[in-house]
Amino acid sequence: MAEQLLEQVRDAVEGQIDFEGQRLSELLTTVLLGAAGFFAFFIGFMAQDIKLTLYIGLAGTALTFLVAVPPWPFYNKNPEPWLSPHTRSGVSIDVDGQKVG
Repeated sequence: MAEQLLEQVRDAVEGQIDFEGQRLSELLTTVLLGAAGFFAFFIGFMAQDIKLTLYIGLAGTALTFLVAVPPWPFYNKNPEPWLSPHTRSGVSIDVDGQKVG
């Protein structure tokens, strides 16, 4: 039972995302940080309070961190079909003078 729990934790932390997920993560990061900066500046300007501006900016950064950094399942909707390492196609690969494949 402990082994199954440990395996689930490993899968969650491993960070499997695909190329489209990376693009989505970058887009979300850009949009969220930009919106948080604009919102923080606008509210801080209207209230004339730099401390409030910094807190709103910090909260926006924390929200962006929670959205972009963990490997959420929606970042891995289009995985690439990689070849298995045991697939032989008749092509030999030389690495530093040694045949690898």
